[in-house]
Amino acid sequence: MSVSTQFPSKNGIERTWHVLDADNQVLGRLASRAAALLMGKHKPIFTPFLDTGDPVIVVNAARIRLTGRKEDQKMYHRFTGYPGGLVEVGARKLRAVKPAALVREAIQGMLPKTKLGKQMARKLRVYAGDKHPHAAQKPVATSLG
Repeated sequence: MSVSTQFPSKNGIERTWHVLDADNQVLGRLASRAAALLMGKHKPIFTPFLDTGDPVIVVNAARIRLTGRKEDQKMYHRFTGYPGGLVEVGARKLRAVKPAALVREAIQGMLPKTKLGKQMARKLRVYAGDKHPHAAQKPVATSLG
């Protein structure tokens, strides 16, 4: 008797929207949970080379917590494309200017650095406040525990 393994197809993947509340949560813990949801690691049909993950909404990104002295010491780098165009921004300043970018950068850093990872990152929505325009998708509040 042979038992065949179910293989997920692109059309057969059910997606549930998840809401993560970042209020007073540690950045790394929230980011790893969000990345696992985006990749689909919480599902029994997880396949490393397919996008089986769910869309994730992160609210209250401005109220995320950084441990230790990261608020003062952590630096974010980007390159403008011009010679000498390396731009460094500290975590405190980035939080003041673009609080959602702090969370988005952490989550995307935990996704695969491939075309598949970019596809997963498109399912991520980050909002600085506690409101989001995705009520029609009936998102489920997900805990970090």
